[in-house]
Amino acid sequence: MAEKKTKKTGDSQATESFAVIKTGGKQYKVKEGDTLNIEKIEGKAKGDKISFDDVLLIDNGTTSKVGMPLVAGATVDGEILDAGRNQKVVVIHYKQKSRYYKKAGHRQHHLKVKITGIKG
Repeated sequence: MAEKKTKKTGDSQATESFAVIKTGGKQYKVKEGDTLNIEKIEGKAKGDKISFDDVLLIDNGTTSKVGMPLVAGATVDGEILDAGRNQKVVVIHYKQKSRYYKKAGHRQHHLKVKITGIKG
């Protein structure tokens, strides 16, 4: 059968803690120091502190806490580094032989967040 292999550094095992959070209808696997782009949250601007309460899973390398659906009392803290917009997505509606053509564009707003801490 297949054996689970663990990554070892020296004599002790490498402990890499991470969490899975939910925001903007998406789920993100984050660890301390990560930078990620998330959907814009109203009322938040560059330099603000942010706290994610929708934590689905926390793993510290030895134990895991899985929420049903959320881990009770767990939070992930972050700092907003930048606010901006993604590249334009062009949407074209076209029907042949009927002279129907519509073109529209959309630029989604996002926040660039640096994860500063995982508590729980």
